Amino acid sequence: MCSDEIKRCIEKYYPKGVAIRHHLHQYPELSEQEVETARLVVDTLKEYGIETRQGIAGNGVLGIIRGKQPGKTVLLRADMDALEVNEATDVAYKSKRPGIMHACGHDGHTAGLLMAAMALSELKAHIPGTIKLMFQPAEETVGGAQRMIQAGILENPQVDAAFGCHLWGQIPEGMVWVKSGPVMASPDEFRIILKGRGGHGGLPHLGVDPVVMAAEVILQFQTIVSRRRNPLDPAVVSICMIQGGETHNVIPGEVQMIGTIRTFSKELRDFIPQEMERILQGITLAAGGSYTLEVCKRFPPLINDPAATGIVREAAKKILGPEKVRDAAEANMAGEDFAYIAEKVKASFFFVGIAKGETPLIHHSPYFQWDDPVLITAASCLCQAALDFLHTP
Repeated sequence: MCSDEIKRCIEKYYPKGVAIRHHLHQYPELSEQEVETARLVVDTLKEYGIETRQGIAGNGVLGIIRGKQPGKTVLLRADMDALEVNEATDVAYKSKRPGIMHACGHDGHTAGLLMAAMALSELKAHIPGTIKLMFQPAEETVGGAQRMIQAGILENPQVDAAFGCHLWGQIPEGMVWVKSGPVMASPDEFRIILKGRGGHGGLPHLGVDPVVMAAEVILQFQTIVSRRRNPLDPAVVSICMIQGGETHNVIPGEVQMIGTIRTFSKELRDFIPQEMERILQGITLAAGGSYTLEVCKRFPPLINDPAATGIVREAAKKILGPEKVRDAAEANMAGEDFAYIAEKVKASFFFVGIAKGETPLIHHSPYFQWDDPVLITAASCLCQAALDFLHTP
């Protein structure tokens, strides 16, 4: 498919895409609450004559474009949910909902895929096969992609390949990064309660201090990756919250710790909680206390298929030119529930730059802000990748 024709269509629908993005940004909705967002998606798809299914696994929406010729089926995906962040930017389309903000670019993902849908609908005569457009809820929390898969979105017709993208603050605007193999980590969570025996801060020998246990646990957890594993096998263990005690002279009865485990392999994903258990057993036994450990496994690691990634790489070069497309040197430890799709079909997830100059944008920040023309890059590359796949024997 000629990239000039794709770019012409995307440019045509750019003003509509910008209006959608600004509306979504002004009226963000949290995970599993994307009712108005889903309604806007449905209304837009129907406006352009696209077959639509709604209410999938909650607020999920599926658009279907059936080409004029028989062929394979490809899926394009966007997530719709926002975050519990109070926006601090000064843009004209700032969030009108206190404490809720599109601080990760999902407004751009949704608007960009809708722009792609408009263009692909216009190019229907050139499509051999079927394009499914997946608008999913709850990426930031429960993994809405898995629920939509369980509801059957990869079937009837069976999806042969899938593509998705993320606006990314560590990449300069106008560039696209791709990567074959491991791309994003499994973002598992853990919760620990260290139980001691509370008492007087001036008489610590009469109690069992869970604060001291917590200090030892934090230090020992850092050795799981640095001293118990091959340093070439990447992983992260981070304690991100510690809570215990209420005043200056009372040793608390317990301390709670919450954190995350990031890995790229099943073997390491299973190994780290076992090591955490061993460390907790030793420290609490020595101190005369006890503990509970809960590990919640969330998304699997995201692994890009090499062939699908090759299609994205060449598609992005057609749209942007070879100098604007780069193979990422390394994976990153953020999580992404597109991983559920990549477990089922050949898939590739790529990154669209939004940073101005050399200064990276920080995701999930109240100051997170990017410029509208990025929508053209995302939508054009998704269209080109989908059409190139369908035209590939």
